Amino acid sequence: MSKTIALFGTSADPPTVGHRAVLEGLIELYPLVCTWASENPFKQHGAPLEVRAALLGAVVQELSAKHPPNSLQLRQDFSSSRAINSLEIARAQFPSHEAVMVVGSDLLAQIPSWYAVEKWLPQCQLAVVPRCGWPVLASQLAPLEKLGAKLSHLPLQIPESASSSVRRHPNPELVPAALLPQLVEQNLYGFTAADLPSPCGSP
Repeated sequence: MSKTIALFGTSADPPTVGHRAVLEGLIELYPLVCTWASENPFKQHGAPLEVRAALLGAVVQELSAKHPPNSLQLRQDFSSSRAINSLEIARAQFPSHEAVMVVGSDLLAQIPSWYAVEKWLPQCQLAVVPRCGWPVLASQLAPLEKLGAKLSHLPLQIPESASSSVRRHPNPELVPAALLPQLVEQNLYGFTAADLPSPCGSP
């Protein structure tokens, strides 16, 4: 029986507590989880790709310290604006693993319009992460199944924390605490020193 690799590409613009929860949940479900920051052709990004990759890497580093070595990896070499490219690179790196593409429920309606979807979708499992406000609808699943999707629904509880909300209204509660100093230092997404937690003992 082949091993399984979970593949989670994300804009990470910026990484939120939701991204962190997804990664932590995937570690519990799969023996190997690979993630990367990517360019989404359907979005305008708030920070350059290399910045977003570094932020996502900080989240990976924090989680990796609590889990078996290499069970979670930042694989920026998998990054592409096209899912088919990411999948092909991952399969070349891990030829003995069965690939599972992980997507949020908010993307289900988009996937049929993705590049060469009819070629790559039947070659992997498609694991759906539920997102608040984006219920999984039968009308969205039918086109995917017609394209050959092998669907599964992940039993994860993800806090409501859209990156788009953070870009509009910087809220330190929506981003991993480990990222706040970096966001403030680099003046990213509107965070300031006032968003940092007070030192112990401060009034």
